[in-house]
Amino acid sequence: MTIENKLYTLKYNPDTVSHLTPDIKQCKKCKNKPCTYVCPANVYEWDSEHENLVVNFENCLECGACRIVCEKKSLKWEYPKGTKGVTFKLG
Repeated sequence: MTIENKLYTLKYNPDTVSHLTPDIKQCKKCKNKPCTYVCPANVYEWDSEHENLVVNFENCLECGACRIVCEKKSLKWEYPKGTKGVTFKLG
């Protein structure tokens, strides 16, 4: 089973406020930007034109890979509030 097929087994209830808060000043200093390729849900995108990290938090699987690989340790990561975020289903 591919990762894309597994992603279809998830149920999301996205919040209106991000639970992921990167320090953009530190992101600009980061050379490799590992969050943009480690995240299985493609939450992070580097906008080189505006030198900004785009965070698609509503896609987050809450795996925590981004905060582990963050070279600058500049990502504030919290679980979404209450009933928000991802719900894993058996199947």
